[in-house]
Amino acid sequence: MPDTLHRLPPLNALRAFEASARHLNFRIAAEELSVTQGAVAQHIRGLEADLGVKLFERLPRGLALTDEGRAYMPNIRRAFDLISEATLLLRPEPARLTISVTPSFATKWLIPKLPDFVADNPLVDLRIMASESLSSFQADGVDIAVRQGRPPFGAGLVVDLLFPQQLVAVCSPALLQAGAGGIAPADIQHHVLLHDAHNLWPEFMEKAVGLKMVAEVKRMRFNQTGLAIDAAIAGQGIALASRFLVAADLAAGRLVQPLKAEMRGTQDFYVVVPRKQAHPEPTQAVRQWLLDAGRAG
Repeated sequence: MPDTLHRLPPLNALRAFEASARHLNFRIAAEELSVTQGAVAQHIRGLEADLGVKLFERLPRGLALTDEGRAYMPNIRRAFDLISEATLLLRPEPARLTISVTPSFATKWLIPKLPDFVADNPLVDLRIMASESLSSFQADGVDIAVRQGRPPFGAGLVVDLLFPQQLVAVCSPALLQAGAGGIAPADIQHHVLLHDAHNLWPEFMEKAVGLKMVAEVKRMRFNQTGLAIDAAIAGQGIALASRFLVAADLAAGRLVQPLKAEMRGTQDFYVVVPRKQAHPEPTQAVRQWLLDAGRAG
C-alpha cells in the first residue's frame, strides 16, 4: 500500500482549518465544532508545522488566509464534500410520510407525543398536515390519516378505532369557588359555555345533565376544539371536549371536570390508511405507533 495516506495531516486538524477558513475566526469555528478555542488554535499550529507553511495571518480582529491558505482551502472543502456524499450514499434515506389530522388533534394529542415517535422511528420523516377539511389520500399525497366520524369511510381503506368520542365538560380550577369540587348542574348555564364547531352543548345538557339549554346562556364560539380548550384553561368558561384531548391538562391540574356527567358521542376517532400504500413498511410503523399510543393514553 502506498505510504501517501500515512503522510496526511490529522482529520481533526483539517476540520479545524476548514471551519476557521470559512469563518476567519477561531472562536466561531470552535463553537461549530463543539471544542474549545484553544483546541482549534492548537490544531492549526500543528497543521502549519506539519505542512511547513503558514495558513493564517493572526490579526487584532480575526484572521486572514495567507496565499498558501487560500490555495489549500478549496481542495480541503471538496474533500469534505466528497466524504459527506459518500457517507450519505451508505445511509438509508428517511421515508417521507404525510399524516392528515385536525388542528385540535395535532396540538392537543399528537405533537406532545412526537418526541417518542421520532426516538422510536428515526428513519421516518413524518410530515403533519393539520386541516379541518378532509384531505385526499391520492390528490394530497396523504399516507395515513386520523379522521373523526362514523364508518364506513370507503372500500379501499383500512380503518382502526383510535378513540371513542367520550365528551366531558372542563374548566380552569380558578372558575370554581374556593373549596368547591365542582359546579352544580343547575348553575352550569350561569357560566360562559365555550362552543366549538360541533356545537354539542345543547345535546350534552339534555342527555348528560338532564336540563334543557336556556336561550339566555352566555356563549363564546370557536371553530376548533383546541381553541375552546385553550380558552377553558385561560379561565374564560367551560368547554366540551373528548376526554383524550384534555387528559394531559386534567392530569396536570390545568383543567378540572366541574361536572361528573359525561356523554358518549357518535363521532369517534379512527386511524385510516389506504389498502394500497405507497410506503407500506413505514406507514404500518406509524399506524401501529398511533394505535399503541392510543391504548397507552
